[in-house]
Amino acid sequence: MKKTLALIMAVCLCVFMMAACSSSDTPASESPSEASTDNAAEATEAPADDAAAEASTEASSDDAAADSNSDNSEKTIGISMPTQSLERWNRDGAYLDEQFQAAGYKTILSYSDNKNEQQVADIENMLAQGVDLLVVAAIDGNALNTVMNDAGDAGIPIIAYDRLIMNDNVDYYVSFDNYTVGTLQGQYIIDTLDLDNANGTTYNMEITGGDPADNNAPFFYQGAIDTLQPYLDNGTLKVVSGQVDFDVVGTPQWSTDEALDRAQNVLASYYADGTQLDVWLCSNDSTALGVTQAVTSDYAGDNSVLITGQDGDVANLRNIKDGSQSMTVYKAVANEAVVTLDLAKAILDGKNVGDALIKDSNWDFECIYDTESYETSAGHACPSFLLTPDVVTTDNMEEKLVTPGYYTVDADGYLEATNG
Repeated sequence: MKKTLALIMAVCLCVFMMAACSSSDTPASESPSEASTDNAAEATEAPADDAAAEASTEASSDDAAADSNSDNSEKTIGISMPTQSLERWNRDGAYLDEQFQAAGYKTILSYSDNKNEQQVADIENMLAQGVDLLVVAAIDGNALNTVMNDAGDAGIPIIAYDRLIMNDNVDYYVSFDNYTVGTLQGQYIIDTLDLDNANGTTYNMEITGGDPADNNAPFFYQGAIDTLQPYLDNGTLKVVSGQVDFDVVGTPQWSTDEALDRAQNVLASYYADGTQLDVWLCSNDSTALGVTQAVTSDYAGDNSVLITGQDGDVANLRNIKDGSQSMTVYKAVANEAVVTLDLAKAILDGKNVGDALIKDSNWDFECIYDTESYETSAGHACPSFLLTPDVVTTDNMEEKLVTPGYYTVDADGYLEATNG
């Protein structure tokens, strides 16, 4: 049932996202006025199915659903996204907004242009407008304490979306298993290079991590490093630059330009003499774009370099099809929005939330309830719903992305996003 909703949304969002969102190739512009736009709208009832109209029991069910939506329309959800300059946040924002409005809620959706002060102002504006629940994907998980305290004092439930917020007023965390994202990247490198049968061969690797302000970035990094550590220890993998620590390889705001500049410097400093580069571990797709550009234009070698990524951005899927990027770890954000919606409903309806939510929701995707892994402060664990990501390569794009309806294939054979 949830997958059906996501597929129906895909058709609607093709039009929505063309008008409201930018692709990763052409970042959308943002302004304070756009960031605080009120998207509140009363949900309209869907036309009744003819067969349902003939059956009194099904009609009663429809009436109950309508009554539920009517109750929801008295409640407003504040949705705060970090930026429109990355494709994935356009998809997240669009899906959350669509899901909540389809369920009958009013919404206030904002994008904060990767500016902490703007996100604080956006959330303050939501509180002033009397939202009943907040869904927040933080720019910096440590920069929202004051406004999170204000929300807590007002009794407003808070769902940290995709990125954990380091404040104990956060009620729940919805994300993907971020450590697993890294382990999937690391295991892909092991399998593709057949490191277990290297027989003394050394493969040269470089690393580009994520935004130090993003709580997820160290999990991505650590999952990959832990997976690859035995091969680094025995010399099968070698980081020629010596730049391994997260505080050295991190990329502020996941910036493509920052990743490009650093990759060019690494190539000029350590590979200009003909040293072969075999693999570049990139934590996500926006950084992978920068690294791929640097390798394409500045790498002196003629071998193919294995490059990892994460998110399934359209530009990166094109690069995967063309062979300049090797893989991406895909996270179906439509499913993340489904979990967030069902969680919000349970919170607002005063229901117990935990494993029961997963059992009662009958989701057709994997999700676990975790009460130990993520802490908003030392000793204060945040209950978390963690979805399972997946590896996408040129060989399984159709199976993983097209068949489920997440992407379509354009006339040139490249993928275009329809939903998350």
